[in-house]
Amino acid sequence: MVDLSVKIGDLTLQNPVTPASGAFSWEYADIIDLNRLGGLVAKTICREPRFGNPTPRMAETEAGIIQSIGLPGKGINYFLENIVPEYKKFTPPLIVSCSSEDPEEFAVLTKELSIPEVDVVECNISCPTRNTTGGNFSLNSEHTKSVVGKLREATDKPLWAKLSPNAGDLVSIALAAEEAGADAVCIANTFLSLKIRTDNFKPALGNKYGGMVSPALKPIVVRMVYQCAKEVKIPIIGIGGITKAEDVVEYMLAGASAVGIGYAGFRNPSALTSIIDDLEAWCDSRGIERVSDLIGAVDDDMEMDTLNAASAGV
Repeated sequence: MVDLSVKIGDLTLQNPVTPASGAFSWEYADIIDLNRLGGLVAKTICREPRFGNPTPRMAETEAGIIQSIGLPGKGINYFLENIVPEYKKFTPPLIVSCSSEDPEEFAVLTKELSIPEVDVVECNISCPTRNTTGGNFSLNSEHTKSVVGKLREATDKPLWAKLSPNAGDLVSIALAAEEAGADAVCIANTFLSLKIRTDNFKPALGNKYGGMVSPALKPIVVRMVYQCAKEVKIPIIGIGGITKAEDVVEYMLAGASAVGIGYAGFRNPSALTSIIDDLEAWCDSRGIERVSDLIGAVDDDMEMDTLNAASAGV
């Protein structure tokens, strides 16, 4: 029997598979058994109600989708009164993603979410269609450190920082989040993208820019997870392009303790539980008793000098 449990700080997940924020709802219970997931991740909420971005909000590409939803929602009070009770009908820990354009309001929101029913606060400091000081704080290490520090002071809940792949030096951002008190980092949010329609020469999205989600991005994010895992001591949740159990394994070998799945769930919600089944079967077929043994287990003792590697032949 494979032990699929993993630890993220003091929190134990029954398996490393969680949905990604914004790609999941408690209403998935009509299709899959939510009690089988490692965690339940609510859509990013803001303190005040938001209408979201102008339509169109999604555009297809050959390799995935670009979306610019704009964090619509009914605000903190509605969330606490109506959404949290729905999630608490299930046993996995509730991970609540939240965002704000103002650091002080962000801290207030984090404090308001620090209730017994919420197990983890995921601070989304990486919305790709916002600027450096207006919600996408994780493009800059000083902004990251400042905002995460304020949120750390506002809550005693586990605090996960969701980072942006659009940062020039993601390792320094992850280190800043760790130094400011984050208990884990989520790597990564979506890639800022643009699609232009050829029939009318206009951007395909009402907000012009959007975040790209695609299986094609997985090797890029795996590289980011690997680089950050070499430097930070806190756990990493890998997010990006996961469609099968082997993708989960790859992220864990690179250093992730758990993963978030978005794109695959969009296409087929039952992919979440199928991946859990396949991960267990993958480990069992190889005699791996604990999936946690995969974390950071990549065999990277390889020749790094290009000329020496080439001369070694195959």
